[in-house]
Amino acid sequence: MQDFTGQKVVISGASRGIGKGISLAFLRQGATVIGVYGGNREAADKLQEECSEFGERLQLHQCDVSKASQVETFFQQVEEQFDTIDILINNAGIRRDKLLALMDMESWQQVLDINLTGTFTMSQKAVLLMLKQKYGRIINITSPVASMGFAGQTNYGASKAGQIGLTRSLCKETARKKITVNCISPGFIDTDLLDDLSDEQMKAYKKLVPMRRFGKIEEVAAAVLFLASKDAAYITGSVLDINGGL
Repeated sequence: MQDFTGQKVVISGASRGIGKGISLAFLRQGATVIGVYGGNREAADKLQEECSEFGERLQLHQCDVSKASQVETFFQQVEEQFDTIDILINNAGIRRDKLLALMDMESWQQVLDINLTGTFTMSQKAVLLMLKQKYGRIINITSPVASMGFAGQTNYGASKAGQIGLTRSLCKETARKKITVNCISPGFIDTDLLDDLSDEQMKAYKKLVPMRRFGKIEEVAAAVLFLASKDAAYITGSVLDINGGL
């Protein structure tokens, strides 16, 4: 296991699902986690309660990552308290599935705004702080839909493909400053994002996975810890698939 004692980690979408698992993993390895959540205060309060043993090493902030003004205010607060950060995990994401021919503009724009623009706004401010110490790790949580595609997910697929393009360009801008930028691409992971699938859909999707099961949040978190560690210093611009062979 990696030791992140003394490191500051910003995680978007930190209060639920994969983001919650990543937050817990970093806390257990000694990091200070500055978590961002969109609007679910109940989930944030529940996480704070569950993590009472970690005391002030968990801080949660409400912030809409698609709004540049809110992100700027958030990072101003982070800079005032910590001066810089070591790791950014861009995990915030939503789905608004519809066939393209029936998709309304709001469903298209919401997904792009949070999934892709949110990755841009958070990364932009994080890089400026990381440059102070000439060190950092940025990890973007993307999806196999970026390359495989799924019917009804043109908006989601476009946003996730955009994250990969952003990653591969940004890594070339930051490499000489010892700031790595990578993607992790989880396949079907057992989280509440799958709650809207019918039993029939669940069975069909499991059949697509050679391992015949959905992944665990802990399996994704373990990969995040590795890419965020100093052992991964020569890995940048990469996409790590965690999908059971999908």
